[in-house]
Amino acid sequence: MKYIKVLFKSFFLILFFFSSYGLSESLNKIVIIGNDRISDETIKLFISTNINEEIDDVKLNNILKDLYETNFFKDISVKFDNQTLSIIVLENPIIENIFYNGIKSDRILEIIKQGTLIKQRSSYNESVINKEKIKIESILKNLGYYNSSLDILINQTQNNLVSITYDIDLGKKSKIKKITFIGNKGFKDKKLRRIITSTEYKFWKFISGRKFLNQSSVFFDERLLMNFYKNNGYYNVKINSSFAKLIDDNNFELIFNINSGAKVFFGELDLNLPVDFDENNFSSIKKLFKEVKGKPYSINTIDKILDEIDTITTLEQYKFIKANVTETLSANSIDLKFNIEEGEKFYVDRINIFGNNITKENVIRNQLMLDEGDPFSEILVNKSINNIKSLNFFKTVNSKVVTNNENFTKSIDISIQEKPTGEIYASAGAGTSGASLGFGVKENNFLGNGISLDTNFLLSSDSFKGKFSVSNPNFNNSNKSIYVSAEAIETDNYKSFGYKTNKTGLSIGTDFEYLKDFYLGIYNSHFYEVIDTNSTASAQQQAQEGNYWDSFLKFNMNYDKRNQKFQTNDGFKSFYSLDLPIISDTNTIKNYYNYSHYFNFIEKNFSSISIYLQSANSLNNKDIKLSERITIPSSRLRGFEYGRVGPKDGDDFVGGNYAYSINFVSNLPNILEDSQDFDLLVFADAADIWGVDYNSSIKGNGIRSSVGVALDWLSPIGPMNFSFAYPVTKKTGDKTETFRFNLGTTF
Repeated sequence: MKYIKVLFKSFFLILFFFSSYGLSESLNKIVIIGNDRISDETIKLFISTNINEEIDDVKLNNILKDLYETNFFKDISVKFDNQTLSIIVLENPIIENIFYNGIKSDRILEIIKQGTLIKQRSSYNESVINKEKIKIESILKNLGYYNSSLDILINQTQNNLVSITYDIDLGKKSKIKKITFIGNKGFKDKKLRRIITSTEYKFWKFISGRKFLNQSSVFFDERLLMNFYKNNGYYNVKINSSFAKLIDDNNFELIFNINSGAKVFFGELDLNLPVDFDENNFSSIKKLFKEVKGKPYSINTIDKILDEIDTITTLEQYKFIKANVTETLSANSIDLKFNIEEGEKFYVDRINIFGNNITKENVIRNQLMLDEGDPFSEILVNKSINNIKSLNFFKTVNSKVVTNNENFTKSIDISIQEKPTGEIYASAGAGTSGASLGFGVKENNFLGNGISLDTNFLLSSDSFKGKFSVSNPNFNNSNKSIYVSAEAIETDNYKSFGYKTNKTGLSIGTDFEYLKDFYLGIYNSHFYEVIDTNSTASAQQQAQEGNYWDSFLKFNMNYDKRNQKFQTNDGFKSFYSLDLPIISDTNTIKNYYNYSHYFNFIEKNFSSISIYLQSANSLNNKDIKLSERITIPSSRLRGFEYGRVGPKDGDDFVGGNYAYSINFVSNLPNILEDSQDFDLLVFADAADIWGVDYNSSIKGNGIRSSVGVALDWLSPIGPMNFSFAYPVTKKTGDKTETFRFNLGTTF
């Protein structure tokens, strides 16, 4: 019986073997049936099967899988018989048209189109429709439309074509009526509301688009809260949840559930250096350690220490280092060890620059902080790219590092895309005393040499100003700049004030980076001036009639910590200049200081507050000249004519010895968000000018202020600016200027 069972099993194994062997046959012919738009050749490319190949069940299943993955077909079947592979297909319809109903905003429509899965002229697949609906609903929620509705209508026409219609009812934007923090520890809710981007709806918060519920913003707010807590000592903070609770209709309560954990403080901080590194070079790090120890844990503090390590290693030419931090937590204390390790030593083999058709290569190479043959440093590469971007000659600047492990070298490929660097600009203003007109031509990259040429004119009812300047930021292939300018000014106040001035001058100077982000400048200026008066001029003005020769030394100090030079939204810039007389008939010393702080209220917002101070005094107790007296610049006090505010001697505006202004400007990114060519700004100015050295009894000081709006338009002929200012506080006799227009274009 046992032997009979063995023989029975063996018989079936042999039968199975030969049966299986019989399924595998050589392919001799491929026949495709049912295709209309898609060619036989295209289908054959996707199946990856060739004539004379062996065909079995596994191969047939793979063919089906490959064809379904194309999304070209609604149904597919395959059959292999007599060495012939038959493929029978039913093609998916082609999407002929896509319609969007219910969307009036071009911006919203563009966002939906970019985010959809289904595209025109692609194959229609029923399985994608549900995914498409979920995708669009998510987009609408991210835009603040939580109560929107969406229907997708499919209309199949002849010739196997399909039209898709999205019926969208946006409804009203979902407002954030209240923001609540659960588990908040150590901070008032008011403080946390300032940290996040979402804001409670208030009728006066028209600037902010975050008064509406926005899903992506909520996720971003979670990260902001995490960072805030971790920067204030709460190392173990967790955001357990964030959710929106419907209050009524379109009003929601946004709730953040926070588990802050215990407060953690910095314990021991240690620096681990390679044996051949000089510890004395890292004394500033040890000083930071002493300052930090015992203070609350902070990510920003750790980043500050790492930045200082980067600075030291760069200055001391430690090229092959990498730094990391090891954290050891115990109870409410955390110990940090900063490990500086030597990496593999690579050298710069080649630096290749692509895309500079106009700009000379040496202009770009002058911005590099490393050269071919130097030890490779990623820090210096990044700084070099930022330097090139700051030239403002290029639309894009990209870099790629190629490593050759065989000879331990790296090649740096820098690709740029140039943009027009010439500018034509014009301005016009209208005020109570007449109109003004300005015109200028500027080339920032003359003949591709990085040299700037600027010619500008300003003409008003009583004055003419003309100036020509040349600036070379990398004179003689160095990191020093040279600047030369010539200017002429004529002011005709015969009719109004009884005097006229003619002034011509020449200036030359240089500036350079003295410390990181700190620049020094030295300039020498020479001016020749003629003052004429008539019988209507005041006695003080008549006393100043004559010829003057003035020579000055100008010293500049500029500390620039802006995060970027264009559309700045973080950091500050501080500028101070001092004019010291060398040869001067009046020996006037001038001081000028300006501080600007940049920030943003919401996403895409750029705001700034500036403080401006200026003084002019004579070193020999003489009266300073009319032309050297201080007037408030038009850009510092919009809504008022230049030189037509402040102390008056009779009917004459005589300027002052001292002046200051405070200026605020902010764009409104959500007001004209549907148009990419327009930007709306609001501003507020306040200024004062006082002090008349020859007659202290002359008054006229007092704060002038104004508010206004400005519109920037990227027109077909170039950028235009329209500003309207309303004087809030003014003094009797002040001359106002409510409207100003500026036009600029590139070539």
